[in-house]
Amino acid sequence: QPQLVESGGGLVQPGGSLRLSCAVSGFTLDYYVMGWFRQAPGKERERVSCINSSGSRTNYADSVQGRFAISRDNSKNTVYLQMNSLKPEDTAVYYCAATLGFSRCVSGSAMDYWGKGTLVTVSS
Repeated sequence: QPQLVESGGGLVQPGGSLRLSCAVSGFTLDYYVMGWFRQAPGKERERVSCINSSGSRTNYADSVQGRFAISRDNSKNTVYLQMNSLKPEDTAVYYCAATLGFSRCVSGSAMDYWGKGTLVTVSS
């Protein structure tokens, strides 16, 4: 059974950094596009970033471009999200998800598998 487990969230001060990890099992990561999404209190879930199966293509939301970096290590069945220069508006539950199409990840409309999320709080 497919499982995605996020970790690395926590409380960080504005301007700080965190690295999220998403460990996957139960399916072959090599074949899947992976994405990070987030949902802030009272807001809709939004796409943060996507990465294709080989890691050669990435996409970022305008709000995180230049601050966040997505990467993957298929040999470790893990996807990462490095978050730098964090702002209070980055506070949200962050989810990783998997799909077979890059455009599906960018639209966020048809992800096949989801993790349960990890909370990131940016506050002084």
